[in-house]
Amino acid sequence: MNHFLLDHPFVHTLIIFIVVVLVKICFSIFFIKEPMHLFRFFCIQLAKKVNKPQSSTNQQKIAGILSAIVTLAPLIIILWLFESFIEVYWLWQGFLLYFALGSFGLTRTSIKTAKALVAKNSYEAKQLIAPFTLRETEKLSALGITKACIEMQILHTIQQCFTVAFFYFLAGPYAALSFRLLLEMHYSWNIKKQQYSAFGQPINSFVQLLQWLPTRIFVFVMMLGTLGQNFVLFWQLIKKHFFTLNNAIAVYALALAIEKKLGGVAMYKNTKLRRIVFNDNALEPEPTDIIHATKRVNQVLYFSFMCIILSVAIYSIITINV
Repeated sequence: MNHFLLDHPFVHTLIIFIVVVLVKICFSIFFIKEPMHLFRFFCIQLAKKVNKPQSSTNQQKIAGILSAIVTLAPLIIILWLFESFIEVYWLWQGFLLYFALGSFGLTRTSIKTAKALVAKNSYEAKQLIAPFTLRETEKLSALGITKACIEMQILHTIQQCFTVAFFYFLAGPYAALSFRLLLEMHYSWNIKKQQYSAFGQPINSFVQLLQWLPTRIFVFVMMLGTLGQNFVLFWQLIKKHFFTLNNAIAVYALALAIEKKLGGVAMYKNTKLRRIVFNDNALEPEPTDIIHATKRVNQVLYFSFMCIILSVAIYSIITINV
């Protein structure tokens, strides 16, 4: 029976995932930068070559689409072909998943940021979140840092961890890595930067489409934590964002979960962007709410992971009995 369970494809996939997550957690203690920062550097240099400001909007969009294709397709094909030279297939799967998953050091960074704000050390707090957000952290107040940290925590967790894991279990490590590479292109060519407003639009829309379902699943699991309290009210408030092609529903759900106001005005490269204010009737978040938000986000990850393990166990038992 034990031999059968270990040979089961989904159990095999789960074991690889657990091992890689543990390795990532250990490595995140010593290494701040992720390997993907090199790929992001390549994307920025590529955009400098092909994104011409004098070109029309449509031409910039076409250039963005072609840049994504000629960057992603050769990489995945080369990796797929190289697989035939690998003797230990599970090790190769783990290698691909390691690069696909984001950092597991966000919790530690968020807690350090909260402690720095409580100690009135805004400079340290700004330095801590600067690598993880597009905003101009130098000009942020303590409130701005708090909001940026909370929103960064949930969005990065959904994009780099939850959605990557979703595609890994759904379609394998190549699908997970492909999404992560597309996500890095989205970060590099973010439409909030004026020079990429047209060039990055196609990849932005595609990434938003890919993470639409995982984001809704994440929000649903978060709402399960409110059963017996405000579940129905939460749904009534956030349902208008359910079919939108963005992550507004996730930020709104977290704002309701911690009972604080999120969203609002943000500065990106000297450009003031007026965003939706979520949970407008609540109070502004305090530094300690960063820790509360972190706990809420991590609860979703823990619960989802336990559900996967339970599903594998039930499926294996049913399969054996049959």
